Amino acid sequence: METPKTLRDAILWFADFEHCRQFMMALRWPGGAVKCPQCGAEKVTYLEKQRVWKCYGKHERPTFSLKTGTIFEDSPIPLEKWLCAAWLLINCKNGISSYEVHRGLGVTQKTAWFMLHRIRLAMEERGFEKLGGEGGPVEVDETFVGPDPRKMHAERRQARYKALSARPKVPVMGMLDRDSRQVRAKVVPNVKRGVLQAEILNQIEKGSKVYTDGWAGYENLAAQEYIHETVNHIDEYVRGQVHTQGIDNFWSLLKRGLTGTYIAVEPFHLDRYVGEQVFRYNNRLVSDAERFTNVMKQIVGRRLTYDELTGKTESGSEVRP
Repeated sequence: METPKTLRDAILWFADFEHCRQFMMALRWPGGAVKCPQCGAEKVTYLEKQRVWKCYGKHERPTFSLKTGTIFEDSPIPLEKWLCAAWLLINCKNGISSYEVHRGLGVTQKTAWFMLHRIRLAMEERGFEKLGGEGGPVEVDETFVGPDPRKMHAERRQARYKALSARPKVPVMGMLDRDSRQVRAKVVPNVKRGVLQAEILNQIEKGSKVYTDGWAGYENLAAQEYIHETVNHIDEYVRGQVHTQGIDNFWSLLKRGLTGTYIAVEPFHLDRYVGEQVFRYNNRLVSDAERFTNVMKQIVGRRLTYDELTGKTESGSEVRP
């Protein structure tokens, strides 16, 4: 499967629908035989004018396209624009705003915003292996994302006081495995002991070294069969190998994108923006082409509708087979 190497190559390559078709076919059906996503039958005919395949099995919706069963399903936006938008979001270190996509691809800002969220769904990594294998050290920390009243003008701070009270900062928990250099991060409801330690038990192998700050939520981790050491940020930030500087570096990357590119992110959507940065961080050592292909391999079986995105129905639905 031929894949562009740079953004310029991607724009030129995917401008041709035939290149988009060959790329998508190689991703979806690597064996070369096109199969119906409904019944799995290989007896299908390609209708070139409609750009769809027709299945001769007895079931509803006998025709299907390259978008069927993917994050692109039911979208009128052509693949020529979808694949360029995906390349931009996947490979821009600090993300890309919907306004830039709107101007660059000639779609509305609302459409660009919806497109980017669907691509973020494909960037979501699933089926994680636990961190800290063979006792490896894992840094654990939490941060808060939201407006900072201290950095506002006094008049603006007073005017927004009620709004800020109703919309407090959102806690995000993160873990960094120093050996594999892989990070896990997610929005959590609060930073109480029960929530934080439940996430540690789910994500980190027992017997691993766990380094945290002195927050009370991490107390008694030793009783959970972890080797727990803390650094008190009031007195010091590093004591030998005991520190959380690695995960702090990830927080700086995350917040640079949130404050510099996306400006204001609603708490309802924050988890997807966190997942976007997690993917880029965990795939930072591969080329742009590899990173792009890794995401494209995850587009099948995932779908996000506009109602789900705006909270009218439950999000994260799986598409039909």
